[in-house]
Amino acid sequence: MSTPTMVSDVSIAETLATAGLQGQVLLPGDAEYVARQDSYWSNSVKGLQPAAIVQPRSAQEVSATLRALVATKTKFAIRSGGHTQFAGANNIGADGVTIDLGKLNWTRFHADPGAEKAVDIGPGARWRDVYTALQGLEGGRYVVAGGRDGNVGVAGLLLGGGKTYFTAKRGFACDDVVAYEVVLADGRIVTAEAGTETEDLFRALKGGSNNFGIVTNFRMKAFELGDIWGGLTFYPKTAMDGATRALVAFTDRVQEDVESNLLCFYTYMGCRVLTLSWQPEFKDVVIAAAFVQVAGVENAPAYNDWQQLPSIMTTCKKTTLLGIAVEYSVAPQGFYDTFATACFKNDERIVSKAAELHDQLVQELKAFIPDGNFITQCLFQPLPRVIAQRSAAAGGNMLGVEKQTANGLLLVAVGMVRTAEQEAFLQPRLRAWVQAVRDFAATLQVGDGDGNLDWIYLNYADASQDPLASYGTENVEKLRSVAAKYDPDQVFQRLCPGGFKVSKAKS
Repeated sequence: MSTPTMVSDVSIAETLATAGLQGQVLLPGDAEYVARQDSYWSNSVKGLQPAAIVQPRSAQEVSATLRALVATKTKFAIRSGGHTQFAGANNIGADGVTIDLGKLNWTRFHADPGAEKAVDIGPGARWRDVYTALQGLEGGRYVVAGGRDGNVGVAGLLLGGGKTYFTAKRGFACDDVVAYEVVLADGRIVTAEAGTETEDLFRALKGGSNNFGIVTNFRMKAFELGDIWGGLTFYPKTAMDGATRALVAFTDRVQEDVESNLLCFYTYMGCRVLTLSWQPEFKDVVIAAAFVQVAGVENAPAYNDWQQLPSIMTTCKKTTLLGIAVEYSVAPQGFYDTFATACFKNDERIVSKAAELHDQLVQELKAFIPDGNFITQCLFQPLPRVIAQRSAAAGGNMLGVEKQTANGLLLVAVGMVRTAEQEAFLQPRLRAWVQAVRDFAATLQVGDGDGNLDWIYLNYADASQDPLASYGTENVEKLRSVAAKYDPDQVFQRLCPGGFKVSKAKS
């Protein structure tokens, strides 16, 4: 493919109008263009101003859009929910066009009486939209294994794997996808599913991100779920040692109760988190634990260790999947955001070191940001071996977690600040924090090796990381083979530069 061309908002508008999309194009200065730019979750993304935003309403209009952009060698970005935090992942500058899938927002039961219950979901939906819609369908009895944060977009979560409240029971969210409708680089619309000639594409989309085409519908397994029990409980910093022991013990016992979930935050919240109107403005590091028991069991035995710790406050109660998804949206919009991630073997020493280094980062940020108006999270999630077993039972994915030989912990380091200057201060320090934890883990003897695990979860990764390479050499080669088959001209490697490209994975 030849070099991408520069575009103007006028020329691209004409090109898209000729393709029959004149009513779906937003240009700089349009009120709706400004609104869509402002609707990105992270301020880190909003600085990029595309020459145009196109909002297709169907797979056919996505096809027309792709044909027009490829014919004119115009670079493009793909946006679903707009929740990825780093610039360039889901937006593009003035030399390109953002394909905004926001109008492809639907949740409906797939009409096939002879098949297992399934739901068709549009890539423009957010998980709160999906759960809200499902409450009004089939008596509200069914759910899908989707995102935990209601603000997160459907497509990004599913194409990156997807951690859910059902992961220990059902595998990753992508393991519950039974079919993808995909628009390929040449404009063809295909259905990728198991047992067909597109099975290779079907597997590649389970963790392979935006390297093969634009997904315009996800069909997911649906299952019955009643009320659940859960919420957030806050603990004082003095409970750190007990919380660390409770986290590690919980992780080693996940297989005994796959319906009880835990997320453990060592966090500084120097400003009010907008979705939690009851939250005091903590001015020191506290511990927050998200408990979610999807069978609705109140204070399940899996949480016994946590119940022995002195707590500050709790919101735990009987609720619904929608209710907990809204409550868990604890990361407000309007910050400059930096994430980085790593995985470790399940060891108290590693958790304690990560928490210690998080404290040091908080002190550095307080010195640089005197009003303390920022948020940090040192967030640990169990990554037990049982997850890989569940994924394999569902048919497998491309994530490579099956290589894991020990129970693990998934760390995501989060920093949220108010200005670009503060972000420039934060980014290298947050990245160094995660690397320092890895360096420490490398000095430990844990099981048959050191304390590190190789896997990098794509949906939490920083732009500087290489999550696809962490899937393993064999899986990277499979992804490259599928990309070459379905996109021989490398449209999604060259014209669509955002996100993590399999052509750049270091395997």
